[in-house]
Amino acid sequence: MKIIVIGATHAGTFATQQILTEHPDADVTVYERNNNLSFLSCGIALWVGDHVSDPNKMFYSSPEALAKLGANMQMEHDVLSVDPDAKTVEVKDLNTGNITTDTYDKLVYTTGSTPIVPNIPGIHDTSVHLCKNWQDAKSLKDLAPSIKSAIVIGAGYIGAELAEQFALTDKQVTLIDGLPRVLAKNFDATITDRVEKLYTDHGVHLALGEMVSGFAKNDQGETVVRTDKGSYTADIAILCTGFRPNTDLLKDHLDTLPNGAIITDAYMQTSDPAIFAAGDTAAVHYNPTGKSDYIPLATNAVRQGILVGKNIVAPTEKYLGTQASSAVELFDHAIAASGLTTEGAKARGLKLDSVTIEQDYRPDFMLTTTPVLCSLTWDPQTHEVKGGAFYSKHDISQSANVISLAIQTHMTIETLAMVDMLFQPNFDQPINWVNAVAMAAVEKADAAEKAPVAETN
Repeated sequence: MKIIVIGATHAGTFATQQILTEHPDADVTVYERNNNLSFLSCGIALWVGDHVSDPNKMFYSSPEALAKLGANMQMEHDVLSVDPDAKTVEVKDLNTGNITTDTYDKLVYTTGSTPIVPNIPGIHDTSVHLCKNWQDAKSLKDLAPSIKSAIVIGAGYIGAELAEQFALTDKQVTLIDGLPRVLAKNFDATITDRVEKLYTDHGVHLALGEMVSGFAKNDQGETVVRTDKGSYTADIAILCTGFRPNTDLLKDHLDTLPNGAIITDAYMQTSDPAIFAAGDTAAVHYNPTGKSDYIPLATNAVRQGILVGKNIVAPTEKYLGTQASSAVELFDHAIAASGLTTEGAKARGLKLDSVTIEQDYRPDFMLTTTPVLCSLTWDPQTHEVKGGAFYSKHDISQSANVISLAIQTHMTIETLAMVDMLFQPNFDQPINWVNAVAMAAVEKADAAEKAPVAETN
């Protein structure tokens, strides 16, 4: 069986590894337009802030490692077109310019995502940078010591981390986002209000609810970023406005979401039985809603890539779906979440209930402790847990994984409230904060159900 893999960041790398592990005699060719693969871009801000021991360790595989497994590695080769009817691909060698045609029995489409670059004046100026791949990372790392100010556009995870690291290295930072809150798509206001104060306490200027309208250079050579509400100046600007699936080669052939993300079945097979898709190219099954969604995370890409390898010959192992569990550390505070926020639910046409509590993570008789802010969302009809989020100076990141399991197993708030959690004064309270927020949810749900129904005329 001849298999072509297009793209080898996370999903393509893991798919190739899994295919050749399970089918060592398979004829696998990997086409990758870059000269590297498996770069962990989530570490870019950490590298910029001097928290990375060795940037080479930000790669967990290599062309040589995949070739050793038996893959025919064609690095710096760009696939120009795919003909699904003929089962062929047209490929350009970026070093020689030669264009060739290759054939496949099965195609693994793992081309990842592309940064969203809006078509506004001046955006292609050399001082407007992206934050996506190894080349972007090297550029930002090289520039960091020489700049005194930076404008970060986009307050999702990537922009939030870059803004933090620039602020911690004594840069003047402006963080711009069209939404009214930092990390607005990841957390509700109960948590983002705290996060925003961390930024302002560290001198970051927040320009929220502002849409960028253009870029320019002033007489001093600085970058000027204009928005619908103001104008900001810095040495550089970095665009972190999100990603879109890189599916142009097959957009008219496969079933997709409106944004172009390829829809797959539970075995990562697309609407074309010979084509599999995974990673940022593909939609995910989002368990909190039970529907396909676009959630580009490395964790999703890795699992989907492994499943491609397991299912490439025959349907073998189903995709369990995702809760989009994630976490970030900003200014020595851990912020973690899994599943839906109330705002995320509204955006998807769902109505959830929620509750927020705050308690010290361990008993007050300890010499030190610190508060944990917890929120939980649930379906008011079924009482199933749909999401949770946590914020603290204490490391609460694993609490998001507890919520992830609760969502995936359709756990109710009543069950989560009574799940057996350890107690030891070094680590937590007699009632762990996850149990405690679930208990608060049960109390609120019970009160709502006992409340008298208003009469209508």
